[in-house]
Amino acid sequence: MKRPLLNPPCTGWIEDLPHPDTPITSEASLGDKSPNHQDFIYLELSRTLGWAREIIALFSLPTIAFALLTPYLIKDSFEYRDFEFAFIGILFLACEIWASAVFLRVSISPPRDEPLRFNRARKKIYAYNFRHCWWNPFATWKVQTVSYDWPQVRAERWSQTGALPSGGVIYKSGVMLSIVAPGTNNVIDRFRLSTMGADQHAWAYICTYMQQGPSALPPPGEPKDHDDVLWCEFALRLAPRVVWPAEMDLESRTAP
Repeated sequence: MKRPLLNPPCTGWIEDLPHPDTPITSEASLGDKSPNHQDFIYLELSRTLGWAREIIALFSLPTIAFALLTPYLIKDSFEYRDFEFAFIGILFLACEIWASAVFLRVSISPPRDEPLRFNRARKKIYAYNFRHCWWNPFATWKVQTVSYDWPQVRAERWSQTGALPSGGVIYKSGVMLSIVAPGTNNVIDRFRLSTMGADQHAWAYICTYMQQGPSALPPPGEPKDHDDVLWCEFALRLAPRVVWPAEMDLESRTAP
């Protein structure tokens, strides 16, 4: 029976993927996606929410409508001295405001992309991570950019299954990138590589690039500009643009 190598393993751990310097035997593929950028110095991969954020934004519309209607019902309850109904209405109003804030922030607060850069010349990884607490829409949600040496990077494949209130089942899987302290298997940071995407093949793509360069990979498709937003992507239009810190932006795109 396989056991996790990292301490602690990621949630839903299935297996540890090959070490970043191990020769790759899996097919190197990004599935139906293309890199944001790929040359002999660095590779940039996209991590977008896709249409999920548009769907979440639509969920906010009925909760906002109820939140606007409920105060009138509460007012009528006080006028008729139905305090029990008024108290219930106040609770519902609080839940509606919370749900509306969650749906809106989840749909428009994350940046248009959360790119990962792999600099082959410097042997480093750069991550544009959005940190948030989904259940607390009134907390500070922000982007955190980090960089680590390539030998510190590990990859874990995971999957999770959960029950929906309707009785259905939701299934998610992906690959988590874990950063270990040098010379140990102790995890000091984690961020996702993919969710419901190319999984271990995406990791094979990255490792092949870092080990052998872009010439060892299949020709990439046309890159997608994360600022090229369709007219119907209303939530994405409201989302912040990707802006790397100037010093990190330059370092991550150049050789030493």
